[in-house]
Amino acid sequence: MTDQKPETEIRLWTPQGFREDEWTHAESAEALSGNGRFILPLQAFLDLDPKERELARERLGVVLQPGDQLDAIAGLLDTLSLVALAFPAFTDGRSFSKAELLRSRHGFEGAVRAVGKVLVDQLPHMLRVGFTEFEISNPVLLKRLESGDVGGLPLYYQPAAKPASPSGKYSWRRTPGT
Repeated sequence: MTDQKPETEIRLWTPQGFREDEWTHAESAEALSGNGRFILPLQAFLDLDPKERELARERLGVVLQPGDQLDAIAGLLDTLSLVALAFPAFTDGRSFSKAELLRSRHGFEGAVRAVGKVLVDQLPHMLRVGFTEFEISNPVLLKRLESGDVGGLPLYYQPAAKPASPSGKYSWRRTPGT
């Protein structure tokens, strides 16, 4: 008898709903010799020849772990179609800051994807700081999104990448942006 856990289903969700994932996570740049779109680890991406990065732009993404520095790719964002930010544990929120900085400081307009432990109560905030795609494996979140329930609160106290409008007397109380 084996104690193997069944493989967890991972589905790609965007604010427009679930869709097929055209990206594949690859361990090395050798994957670029084949067809398709690939998400490479940071070091594999950085090791690419600049000409190769430019030629593969439309099919090239990179994944940053929480400890990876965003500055490592800041000057190369024009060679990327997707930046994936990892959430290896629900207690590590450094990728929230990276998503917001990609949008506000670096003006990145490509896809920003959350990978790893994406949980029910985090999704609304992830949307507010600039994430556009989510690899979802949490069964509770999968069920909730299948029913069309994104969740979240009706008003916010802090600014984010998505602008919010003032909600009356208190300048610190904000409502969702339109």
